[in-house]
Amino acid sequence: VYALLACVTSDNKVMCCGSGLSWAQAAQFAAMCVSGMDRERPELAAMVLDNGALAQAQLGSSLPADKTAQVLARQVRTLGQSGDLLFVIGADGHDRGLLGAVQAAHERDMTVVVLTGRKGGPIADALSETDVLMQVPHDRATRVREVHQLVLHCLMDGIDTQLLGEEE
Repeated sequence: VYALLACVTSDNKVMCCGSGLSWAQAAQFAAMCVSGMDRERPELAAMVLDNGALAQAQLGSSLPADKTAQVLARQVRTLGQSGDLLFVIGADGHDRGLLGAVQAAHERDMTVVVLTGRKGGPIADALSETDVLMQVPHDRATRVREVHQLVLHCLMDGIDTQLLGEEE
């Protein structure tokens, strides 16, 4: 919560990304930052990165596999600034596109928060000591995403509590 809170209270932005079904959770988290969850509050600067067909079409319709893995990294390099935060969601930590985004965030002096499953894979290994790793120690992606949903709601509730105080 504190890394996210420090980012948004310093007029920086949260850039969210995910792979597969975790992309939908990243989009939901970005929407909750902007629109709120349960309580009225000022908007928090957040956006979801596109790792789907639209982004690939914009970068070239016939990209080789090594270039498609860079779709998210290119967006981070283009839009990310020092002080921003990259929030990564993935079920196992092995997605090459998410790993590229983490590396690009480090190039931009951004903090990285990762929500993953299993042991975190290569993404967990790529984190610096100032980054945050939250992992669900389970092998089934469905169970991992269920816990991720709860964690996302708890993070948003924690941010709202820090910004607005306890709910009466």
